[in-house]
Amino acid sequence: MGLDEKSVAIVGAGVSGLAACKHLLERGCRPVVFDAGDAVGGVWPNAMEGTRLQAPRHMYRYSDFPWPDSVTEMFPNQRQVADYLHAYARRFGVLDCVRLGHRVTSMEYVGVAEEEVVAWEEWAGCGQAFGSGDGEWRLTVADDEGHIEVST
Repeated sequence: MGLDEKSVAIVGAGVSGLAACKHLLERGCRPVVFDAGDAVGGVWPNAMEGTRLQAPRHMYRYSDFPWPDSVTEMFPNQRQVADYLHAYARRFGVLDCVRLGHRVTSMEYVGVAEEEVVAWEEWAGCGQAFGSGDGEWRLTVADDEGHIEVST
């Protein structure tokens, strides 16, 4: 089974979740990104005003998406970082995959005996998700209104 035939869920629309989604889209997958918040960007959209990056901006950027020319500060502020992350998600089509207000409340790997899972020595690096690839993740997701859904 190829990547394009698998369902892919990403938990969190922060810096890493956005990048993971972008790269999966480039490989023909259609991932779903679940995020409990009301905006992409992880902690940045809701960080306290006055919060700034603790690393210089040239060290906090996606390699394929430069900071806009309007951001000249060495340590961009909360709003600039949130806007940058949102622009990245918009530019690469990630926004269409994000389900805001959806909190993953539990994850369970089903379809493989616990003894087999315990015996696995690697969880990646062999072209498979991990182990034999016979199981699947089951996610329980709650939306802002308390509706529950189970995804596999």
